[in-house]
Amino acid sequence: MRVGLGPSSENELLSSIKNLTGKEIFDLVRDDLQKVESEFCQQSVSNVPAITEIGQYLHGGGGKRLRPALVLLSSRLCGYRGPAAIRLGAVVELIHTATLVHDDVIDGADTRRGRPSTNSRWGNHMSVLAGDWLYMQAFNVALAERHFRILDVLIGLTQVMVEGELLQLTLLRKLHLSEDEYFELSYRKTACLFSASLRLGAILGRQSEDVEMKLGSYGINLGLAFQLVDDLLDFTSSEEKLGKPIGSDLREGKVTLPLIYLLQRCQPEEAEKILRVLDEGGFQAVSYSEVLEMLERYGTLQAARDKAREIAEQARSSLDTLPDSTYKDALRSLPDFILDRES
Repeated sequence: MRVGLGPSSENELLSSIKNLTGKEIFDLVRDDLQKVESEFCQQSVSNVPAITEIGQYLHGGGGKRLRPALVLLSSRLCGYRGPAAIRLGAVVELIHTATLVHDDVIDGADTRRGRPSTNSRWGNHMSVLAGDWLYMQAFNVALAERHFRILDVLIGLTQVMVEGELLQLTLLRKLHLSEDEYFELSYRKTACLFSASLRLGAILGRQSEDVEMKLGSYGINLGLAFQLVDDLLDFTSSEEKLGKPIGSDLREGKVTLPLIYLLQRCQPEEAEKILRVLDEGGFQAVSYSEVLEMLERYGTLQAARDKAREIAEQARSSLDTLPDSTYKDALRSLPDFILDRES
């Protein structure tokens, strides 16, 4: 079903809500998100028992389901309500899940969302192949839409994400990473999937390329802010909230924006401490508390938070010329949910 872009009677009734909470945002698409859950569960079943076992385990791990929500919110903003949005919501979640499986193998992670990672349970070989299968299953579902524009977006997305994985490997333990390199990597690993999710909604609503690109631009900046908050939480949250050990990025050799800012401000002997952690792959000679103290003393955590807020505002500005509706309100409110999250 498709209607023109603009406020529906439902939207007119609700559009007085300008600043929505996270709950209010997700409540707008709650029923369809439940359908996405069912679709994801159904699509993670295979004739090969091992794949089904891993797929169902991953489905049971939960998650924010933010990317499917973006597909649904964008679709509704663009006047589309129908089963294709449910299926594409499942597609982006399958792709996201596949990237997490591959990430955990590459990083040697033991936990994910407070549970043993797939590689720690089934080993690297089975996990890589299960991740590959999830990618292929996502395209199998998308192919059934018989829509070349959708496939173009998803193929381009997958290429960029794989390039991001390779780029990250080349940048591991690189002490003098630039801010531009950090954001390029963040785009490839995270923001491009946010952008694609929103563009898919515009495509389903048969909107102009201009509308699609504005929503895509919003998604890029939303995703960059999301990744930056993720990197901050790795220093400021707790293992209970994150579902994995704090300081994991630094242990794995990833130099994120708070550290980039620190290395620009600190003394050479302090930079050597960061290098020692990267070389050791842990906090043996230098404690985690020492690193955290430096981040706080030089104000780099706050500098990174300020940058996240700046990027979030850029995301919001991409929506300015789109017609007012409750779903536009939801997208305008979503950066606050991302900036304020604790896990």
